[in-house]
Parts: sequence; structure tokens; C-alpha cells
Amino acid sequence: MSTVADKLAKKSSARTNAKQVRLRLVYIDFWSAVKLSFLAAIAIAIVTVVSIVMVFLVIQTTGLIDQADEFIGSLTDGILVSDFISFPQVVAFSAIMAILNLIVVTVLGAVVAGIYNLAVKVTGGLLVGFTSN
Repeated sequence: MSTVADKLAKKSSARTNAKQVRLRLVYIDFWSAVKLSFLAAIAIAIVTVVSIVMVFLVIQTTGLIDQADEFIGSLTDGILVSDFISFPQVVAFSAIMAILNLIVVTVLGAVVAGIYNLAVKVTGGLLVGFTSN
């Protein structure tokens, strides 16, 4: 009687005709890494702006800002949260955060490419294997 484990063992020991290719990644082009990280940073910046604006709109729609005005107004002499937080200020804040994020992610991509290129000299690179099925 043959079990599932026996069938799997026969499959793993059988020789396949698939060709295997092993490639070693020994260099990452600096400018390609910068361009790719810049494109990724643009996508992250768009997501940042949209998500911050959407969170603000949800908070404003639910009336949380008005409740915060009442609570803080009762503790202080008329300082209101709505004086400091408005839609144009939120959009400006999200734009500034997106620009800073754009710069940081682009520089980080360049630094990682440079560090990888230096580490390849010590380690020999990353070995990647491919098979055709």
C-alpha cells in the first residue's frame, strides 16, 4: 500500500528536464537605483498626501475636532483646536511630509546601492537561481 509520503518521495527523487540557471548579482548601478528609489518615493508621497487628507476629512466629518474644541476650551481660556487645524494647513503639512519623504527615500536608495556594491567586494554577491518549468 502506497502512502502520500511515498508518492512525494518518488517525485522528489525523480530527475527533471528543467534547465537551471544560477546568476550572481555583483553590481547595482548607482543611477538606476536612484531612479528606481525616486519612482518609489513618488508613489509613497502620493499615498502620504491622500491618506493624511482622508484621515483629516474623516476626523472633521465625525465631529471629533468640534469635541476637541469643547474639551480644550473648557480647560483653557478659549484656545480652539480648529484655529490651528484647517484643511489648507493639513494639505500643506502633508505636502511638506511628502517632499521630505521623497528626499529621504531617494537618498536611502542611493545609500543602499552603494553599501551593497561595497559589500559585494567582501561577500561575492547574491546568488540567484532560476529554473524553467
